[in-house]
Amino acid sequence: MIKRNSSLLCIILLILTTFTGANICLANAAEPPSIIIIVPNAPQDLEISIDNMQASRTEKAFESYFSFYSYSFQAVEYTLTVTDGSDVFEIELDSPLKEYNNIYTLDLDKRVLSEGESPSRDILLITIRIALTLLLEALVFFLFGYRQKISWIIFLTVNLVTQGVLFIWLNSLYTSPLSGDFYIILTMIFAEILIFIVEMTVFLIFIKEHRRLRTAGYVVVANLLSLILGGYLITVLPI
Repeated sequence: MIKRNSSLLCIILLILTTFTGANICLANAAEPPSIIIIVPNAPQDLEISIDNMQASRTEKAFESYFSFYSYSFQAVEYTLTVTDGSDVFEIELDSPLKEYNNIYTLDLDKRVLSEGESPSRDILLITIRIALTLLLEALVFFLFGYRQKISWIIFLTVNLVTQGVLFIWLNSLYTSPLSGDFYIILTMIFAEILIFIVEMTVFLIFIKEHRRLRTAGYVVVANLLSLILGGYLITVLPI
Protein backbone atom coordinates (compact mmCIF):
# COMPACT_ATOMS: atom_id res chain seq x y z
CA MET A 1 0.00 0.00 0.00
CA ILE A 2 2.81 2.39 0.93
CA LYS A 3 4.67 1.53 -2.26
CA ARG A 4 1.56 2.17 -4.36
CA ASN A 5 0.92 5.52 -2.65
CA SER A 6 4.54 6.56 -3.17
CA SER A 7 4.29 5.72 -6.85
CA LEU A 8 1.08 7.74 -7.12
CA LEU A 9 2.74 10.73 -5.44
CA CYS A 10 5.66 10.57 -7.88
CA ILE A 11 3.27 10.42 -10.85
CA ILE A 12 1.31 13.46 -9.64
CA LEU A 13 4.45 15.52 -9.09
CA LEU A 14 5.77 14.45 -12.49
CA ILE A 15 2.56 15.68 -14.11
CA LEU A 16 3.07 19.04 -12.41
CA THR A 17 6.60 19.40 -13.77
CA THR A 18 5.39 18.46 -17.24
CA PHE A 19 2.65 21.09 -17.23
CA THR A 20 4.87 23.84 -15.89
CA GLY A 21 7.52 23.00 -18.44
CA ALA A 22 5.25 24.30 -21.18
CA ASN A 23 5.84 27.82 -22.50
CA ILE A 24 3.21 30.52 -22.28
CA CYS A 25 2.92 33.03 -25.10
CA LEU A 26 2.59 35.89 -22.62
CA ALA A 27 6.26 35.48 -21.73
CA ASN A 28 7.30 37.44 -24.81
CA ALA A 29 4.48 39.95 -24.73
CA ALA A 30 6.76 42.78 -23.65
CA GLU A 31 9.89 43.12 -25.81
CA PRO A 32 12.91 43.88 -23.64
CA PRO A 33 15.62 46.43 -24.40
CA SER A 34 18.51 45.37 -26.62
CA ILE A 35 21.11 45.76 -23.87
CA ILE A 36 20.53 45.42 -20.13
CA ILE A 37 23.39 45.83 -17.70
CA ILE A 38 22.80 44.54 -14.17
CA VAL A 39 24.77 46.34 -11.48
CA PRO A 40 24.38 45.03 -7.91
CA ASN A 41 24.39 47.70 -5.20
CA ALA A 42 25.08 50.48 -7.69
CA PRO A 43 25.80 53.94 -6.25
CA GLN A 44 23.21 56.61 -6.96
CA ASP A 45 25.55 58.68 -9.13
CA LEU A 46 26.53 55.77 -11.39
CA GLU A 47 25.95 56.44 -15.09
CA ILE A 48 26.52 54.24 -18.14
CA SER A 49 26.52 55.46 -21.71
CA ILE A 50 27.33 54.33 -25.25
CA ASP A 51 28.57 57.00 -27.66
CA ASN A 52 27.04 59.74 -25.50
CA MET A 53 23.71 57.87 -25.32
CA GLN A 54 22.71 57.66 -21.68
CA ALA A 55 21.26 54.40 -20.39
CA SER A 56 17.89 54.53 -18.67
CA ARG A 57 18.13 53.34 -15.09
CA THR A 58 15.66 51.14 -13.20
CA GLU A 59 15.93 50.09 -9.56
CA LYS A 60 14.68 46.92 -7.93
CA ALA A 61 15.76 45.91 -4.44
CA PHE A 62 19.56 45.62 -4.40
CA GLU A 63 20.00 45.78 -8.18
CA SER A 64 20.09 48.56 -10.76
CA TYR A 65 19.40 47.99 -14.45
CA PHE A 66 20.93 50.19 -17.13
CA SER A 67 19.15 49.64 -20.43
CA PHE A 68 19.63 50.70 -24.03
CA TYR A 69 16.97 50.19 -26.68
CA SER A 70 17.51 48.75 -30.14
CA TYR A 71 16.59 51.90 -32.05
CA SER A 72 19.47 53.72 -30.35
CA PHE A 73 22.23 51.79 -32.10
CA GLN A 74 24.00 52.25 -35.38
CA ALA A 75 27.37 50.50 -35.02
CA VAL A 76 28.21 46.81 -34.63
CA GLU A 77 30.71 47.15 -31.78
CA TYR A 78 30.11 49.27 -28.71
CA THR A 79 32.14 50.84 -25.94
CA LEU A 80 30.52 51.38 -22.58
CA THR A 81 31.51 54.47 -20.67
CA VAL A 82 30.97 54.00 -16.95
CA THR A 83 30.94 57.09 -14.75
CA ASP A 84 31.04 56.65 -10.99
CA GLY A 85 31.32 60.13 -9.55
CA SER A 86 34.70 61.44 -10.67
CA ASP A 87 35.85 57.96 -11.72
CA VAL A 88 35.40 57.18 -15.42
CA PHE A 89 36.39 54.01 -17.28
CA GLU A 90 35.48 52.21 -20.49
CA ILE A 91 34.57 48.60 -21.30
CA GLU A 92 34.38 47.08 -24.77
CA LEU A 93 31.41 44.91 -25.77
CA ASP A 94 33.18 42.21 -27.75
CA SER A 95 30.38 39.73 -28.42
CA PRO A 96 27.83 40.49 -31.16
CA LEU A 97 24.40 41.55 -29.99
CA LYS A 98 21.40 39.27 -30.18
CA GLU A 99 18.05 40.50 -31.45
CA TYR A 100 16.35 40.80 -28.07
CA ASN A 101 17.96 40.05 -24.73
CA ASN A 102 21.56 41.14 -24.37
CA ILE A 103 22.10 40.88 -20.65
CA TYR A 104 25.37 41.67 -18.89
CA THR A 105 26.44 41.91 -15.27
CA LEU A 106 28.87 44.63 -14.23
CA ASP A 107 31.19 44.06 -11.29
CA LEU A 108 31.87 47.67 -10.45
CA ASP A 109 34.71 46.95 -8.02
CA LYS A 110 36.63 44.75 -10.47
CA ARG A 111 35.49 46.71 -13.53
CA VAL A 112 34.53 43.46 -15.22
CA LEU A 113 31.53 43.05 -17.52
CA SER A 114 30.26 39.47 -17.78
CA GLU A 115 27.72 38.21 -20.27
CA GLY A 116 24.47 36.98 -18.76
CA GLU A 117 23.35 36.82 -15.15
CA SER A 118 25.45 35.43 -12.35
CA PRO A 119 24.43 31.83 -11.47
CA SER A 120 24.80 32.67 -7.78
CA ARG A 121 22.31 35.51 -8.28
CA ASP A 122 19.68 33.14 -9.69
CA ILE A 123 20.27 30.60 -6.93
CA LEU A 124 19.97 33.29 -4.25
CA LEU A 125 16.73 34.75 -5.62
CA ILE A 126 15.09 31.34 -6.12
CA THR A 127 16.16 30.26 -2.62
CA ILE A 128 14.72 33.42 -1.04
CA ARG A 129 11.38 32.93 -2.78
CA ILE A 130 11.15 29.24 -1.89
CA ALA A 131 12.19 29.84 1.73
CA LEU A 132 9.69 32.65 2.34
CA THR A 133 6.84 30.75 0.67
CA LEU A 134 7.69 27.58 2.59
CA LEU A 135 7.77 29.46 5.90
CA LEU A 136 4.36 30.99 5.21
CA GLU A 137 2.74 27.70 4.22
CA ALA A 138 4.40 25.90 7.15
CA LEU A 139 2.89 28.44 9.54
CA VAL A 140 -0.55 27.88 8.03
CA PHE A 141 -0.04 24.11 8.19
CA PHE A 142 0.88 24.37 11.87
CA LEU A 143 -2.08 26.64 12.67
CA PHE A 144 -4.41 24.11 11.07
CA GLY A 145 -3.24 21.65 13.72
CA TYR A 146 -0.93 19.29 11.85
CA ARG A 147 1.67 17.77 14.15
CA GLN A 148 2.38 14.22 12.96
CA LYS A 149 5.77 13.54 11.43
CA ILE A 150 4.34 11.87 8.33
CA SER A 151 2.12 14.89 7.66
CA TRP A 152 5.12 17.21 7.77
CA ILE A 153 7.19 14.93 5.54
CA ILE A 154 4.43 15.01 2.93
CA PHE A 155 4.06 18.77 3.36
CA LEU A 156 7.79 19.43 2.88
CA THR A 157 8.13 17.04 -0.05
CA VAL A 158 5.19 18.44 -1.97
CA ASN A 159 5.97 22.10 -1.30
CA LEU A 160 9.67 21.84 -2.04
CA VAL A 161 8.87 20.23 -5.38
CA THR A 162 5.98 22.52 -6.36
CA GLN A 163 7.55 25.79 -5.25
CA GLY A 164 10.96 24.79 -6.57
CA VAL A 165 9.54 23.93 -9.99
CA LEU A 166 7.45 27.12 -10.02
CA PHE A 167 10.26 29.57 -9.30
CA ILE A 168 12.88 27.79 -11.40
CA TRP A 169 10.39 27.75 -14.27
CA LEU A 170 9.56 31.46 -13.89
CA ASN A 171 13.26 32.28 -13.72
CA SER A 172 13.97 30.37 -16.94
CA LEU A 173 10.85 31.65 -18.72
CA TYR A 174 11.43 35.33 -18.02
CA THR A 175 15.09 35.76 -18.87
CA SER A 176 15.04 39.56 -18.81
CA PRO A 177 15.23 41.26 -15.40
CA LEU A 178 12.99 43.97 -16.88
CA SER A 179 10.17 41.59 -17.79
CA GLY A 180 6.88 43.22 -16.84
CA ASP A 181 5.59 42.29 -13.39
CA PHE A 182 2.06 41.99 -14.78
CA TYR A 183 3.00 39.22 -17.20
CA ILE A 184 5.00 37.34 -14.58
CA ILE A 185 2.16 37.50 -12.06
CA LEU A 186 -0.32 36.38 -14.72
CA THR A 187 1.88 33.40 -15.52
CA MET A 188 2.27 32.63 -11.83
CA ILE A 189 -1.51 32.60 -11.36
CA PHE A 190 -1.79 29.98 -14.10
CA ALA A 191 0.93 27.89 -12.46
CA GLU A 192 -0.60 28.29 -9.00
CA ILE A 193 -3.88 26.84 -10.29
CA LEU A 194 -1.99 23.71 -11.33
CA ILE A 195 -0.18 23.64 -7.99
CA PHE A 196 -3.49 24.00 -6.17
CA ILE A 197 -4.92 21.00 -8.02
CA VAL A 198 -1.82 18.90 -7.34
CA GLU A 199 -1.62 19.82 -3.66
CA MET A 200 -5.33 19.28 -3.09
CA THR A 201 -5.09 15.84 -4.68
CA VAL A 202 -1.92 14.78 -2.88
CA PHE A 203 -2.91 16.07 0.56
CA LEU A 204 -6.39 14.56 0.46
CA ILE A 205 -4.95 11.19 -0.53
CA PHE A 206 -1.91 11.01 1.73
CA ILE A 207 -2.57 13.13 4.83
CA LYS A 208 -4.80 11.27 7.28
CA GLU A 209 -4.16 13.24 10.47
CA HIS A 210 -7.40 15.25 10.29
CA ARG A 211 -10.66 15.18 8.39
CA ARG A 212 -10.55 15.81 4.66
CA LEU A 213 -12.51 19.04 5.06
CA ARG A 214 -9.80 20.54 7.26
CA THR A 215 -7.11 19.41 4.84
CA ALA A 216 -8.97 20.96 1.92
CA GLY A 217 -9.37 24.17 3.91
CA TYR A 218 -5.64 24.28 4.55
CA VAL A 219 -4.84 23.86 0.85
CA VAL A 220 -7.20 26.69 -0.11
CA VAL A 221 -5.87 29.12 2.52
CA ALA A 222 -2.20 28.22 2.01
CA ASN A 223 -2.34 28.58 -1.76
CA LEU A 224 -4.22 31.86 -1.59
CA LEU A 225 -1.66 33.33 0.81
CA SER A 226 1.17 31.85 -1.24
CA LEU A 227 -0.20 33.54 -4.37
CA ILE A 228 -0.41 36.90 -2.60
CA LEU A 229 3.11 36.55 -1.22
CA GLY A 230 4.48 35.39 -4.57
CA GLY A 231 2.92 38.35 -6.36
CA TYR A 232 4.35 40.73 -3.79
CA LEU A 233 7.84 39.22 -4.08
CA ILE A 234 7.71 39.63 -7.85
CA THR A 235 7.14 43.36 -7.42
CA VAL A 236 9.94 43.89 -4.88
CA LEU A 237 12.62 41.33 -5.77
CA PRO A 238 14.55 40.95 -9.03
CA ILE A 239 13.44 38.15 -11.32
